[in-house]
Amino acid sequence: MNDSLYQRLGGTTGIENIANDLVDLHLANSAIAPRFANSDPVQLKNAAATFFITGTGGPEVYQGKDMLAAHKGMNISAAEFMAVLDDALKALTMNNISQREQEEVLFIFYSLRSDIVLV
Repeated sequence: MNDSLYQRLGGTTGIENIANDLVDLHLANSAIAPRFANSDPVQLKNAAATFFITGTGGPEVYQGKDMLAAHKGMNISAAEFMAVLDDALKALTMNNISQREQEEVLFIFYSLRSDIVLV
């Protein structure tokens, strides 16, 4: 298999759909929704999609902060991080992403843990 994860997730359109569902799930998840209370959902969806597009082998479209800079001082707990991963898995499932790709995405997200939790 030579296709990038970006391609296997449906390219830009597929990833935008996943990101939209992911942000909607976050906003409805009582464990993490308060973190997003003063956020613009449209901007969150765009940031999530562009980060994901760039990070999975797509075009270099992400222009936001790196994960450490974006989360520094937020004191995100391990439980909150796991709630985000749970939402990610749910969004991937909602978009009919196969298990292999789900595992790859979760591995990528988990690899960012040290830049997000308790920083």
